[in-house]
Amino acid sequence: MSFRNVIEADKRRRGLRNTRFEIMSLSDPIADMLTRIRNAARINKDQVIIKASNICEGIARVLKEEGYIDDYDRIDDGKQGILRIMLKYDQDGRSIINEIQRTSKPGCRIYASVDDLPRVLAGMGIAIISTSKGVMSDQSCREANVGGEVLCTVS
Repeated sequence: MSFRNVIEADKRRRGLRNTRFEIMSLSDPIADMLTRIRNAARINKDQVIIKASNICEGIARVLKEEGYIDDYDRIDDGKQGILRIMLKYDQDGRSIINEIQRTSKPGCRIYASVDDLPRVLAGMGIAIISTSKGVMSDQSCREANVGGEVLCTVS
């Protein structure tokens, strides 16, 4: 009996599952996306892979429009799909995204009218808002005169 078989038999005997292949359910896909982007930017990765959803794709679209990422694309894997985000760096190799924080959380939603939308770093950063017209930056919300749920801030 090999070492691997002994370990697997011991796990079965103790009632443990093989955690390497377990699929984790995400209760907050937006927080997962932001954490993956934050971690990848810290270690200077070229791209990051995220589980696709319409809200995550909207956030990626806004990040691209505002110049925080190079590009993104949706890859069909026959299931949920995957978002591949290409991160952007300056000529010195520093990430364009200095800080990205989740604002509204599943346990505590934060809504703002158009007059109360946050100004990130006095206009040098952006807030990403989920509105009835889709996911938009705070500046686009002001132009369209709509408020919504403040998903995150980026600077």
